[in-house]
Amino acid sequence: MVAIIDYDAGNLKSVQKAFQKLGEEAVITREFQTILHADRIVLPGVGSFGVAMNQLKKYELDQVILEAVEQKKPFLGICLGLQLLFEGSEESEGVEGLGILPGRIVKIPDTAGLKIPHIGWNSLTLCKDGRLFQGIKDQSYVYFVHSYYLQAEDEQIVKATAEYGITVHASVEWQNVFACQFHPEKSSTVGLGILNNFVTLS
Repeated sequence: MVAIIDYDAGNLKSVQKAFQKLGEEAVITREFQTILHADRIVLPGVGSFGVAMNQLKKYELDQVILEAVEQKKPFLGICLGLQLLFEGSEESEGVEGLGILPGRIVKIPDTAGLKIPHIGWNSLTLCKDGRLFQGIKDQSYVYFVHSYYLQAEDEQIVKATAEYGITVHASVEWQNVFACQFHPEKSSTVGLGILNNFVTLS
């Protein structure tokens, strides 16, 4: 069973439907025991970093996430869910992230000809044999919606990048923790392949 963490940060139903399309039971929940007893956990999210962290703390879900990660549960952050795993974001100065992974979230710089937010399809450059990308071709296209991007402190955890005026650290992996800046649930067959890799992790 996949537990999709509900902290009022949107984009839950499309994530649930994507897992159901793969034949997986997927539950949207903020119940601690349901989350901790799930086989896999997903932290989706759209919106503001600071508001999202406040919501996680309001429901005490930050503590559940830290406990689940410590228990080595396969854990997937999507979009804002990726950003929250890190230490902080320029979007919400002074707000601490979950701090599970080292790095900062910074604003995409203004670049002639490129719109912010970055919305739409972009190709991925795969690197370092990420487990989410087994069977996925290099330069496959996935769907992004974001104005801020990850600068991971440890580039060894970066498993995919994308170019948008700058190099976006588009996916990371560390032990049982996985995260994508893009939306696999909105990325057609490539995205379903990535989610299937997540649910079949041994």
